[in-house]
Amino acid sequence: MPVTQEEVLTALKDCYDPEIPVNIVDLGLIYEVRLVPAAESPQAQQAEVVMTMTSPGCPAHAMIGEQVKERVRQIPGIHDVKVDIVWSPPWTPERLSAAARKQLGIE
Repeated sequence: MPVTQEEVLTALKDCYDPEIPVNIVDLGLIYEVRLVPAAESPQAQQAEVVMTMTSPGCPAHAMIGEQVKERVRQIPGIHDVKVDIVWSPPWTPERLSAAARKQLGIE
């Protein structure tokens, strides 16, 4: 069975910004997850994750991108992972999930 976007997002909840004790999904850093057939293996998929950081100067952007790749590669059926870090639209605190707000003591 093909991997779903929900499976990828669930896996990404294991990834954290080292400066904020909330997973990157609840932080609102994930903008899009695309799943396409892998060219090298027709039975597998390539995951493409479009994401941002809380600020353009985030010193952990490379580490978080690698963490995303490592975690998504662990999903059975994923052949490869591409991470695209974008700055537009910029991240804002409005992207925080209700769970993240509660965890951070906001609202």
